[in-house]
Amino acid sequence: MEKSPEAFRTISEVGGDLDVPQHVLRFWETKFTQIKPMKRAGGRRYYRPTDVDLLRGIRHLLYDEGYTIRGVQKLLREHGAGFAIEAGQTGAVPAISAPESVEVAEQATGNDGGSPDAAPIVQLAGGLGDDERALLTRAFKDLEHARELIAGTKSVKPF
Repeated sequence: MEKSPEAFRTISEVGGDLDVPQHVLRFWETKFTQIKPMKRAGGRRYYRPTDVDLLRGIRHLLYDEGYTIRGVQKLLREHGAGFAIEAGQTGAVPAISAPESVEVAEQATGNDGGSPDAAPIVQLAGGLGDDERALLTRAFKDLEHARELIAGTKSVKPF
């Protein structure tokens, strides 16, 4: 006889459903404060359906998406448990919206008009002053020079 979807699950049932050993579930409880199974006398754990959904999302982020424990901790801290729950339900990482003060422009820069593999430019709201722009331009040129040196397409010359 199968339990109803709202029924609490034991650690062995959750481990079997998620294909994760019980000791890993206990370890995750120490690493992710959002996992809070109900404990009865004797320390027996009972997982609520939302706990199981959260564990499914954490498992997906760690095993399928390749996140580290620290990376998942950061995602949970910044985006909440709903983020991991959605990842577990959809099988994909939910889109993360950028803060309102940051705008990402999908255009490349450089003297050659840009390259297709160039990273997007992040523009802060309010723009940059002339001094900041000059410093960033110099840093970008230094990085381009370093990339050329590493690629072996340019000889070493002093700045």
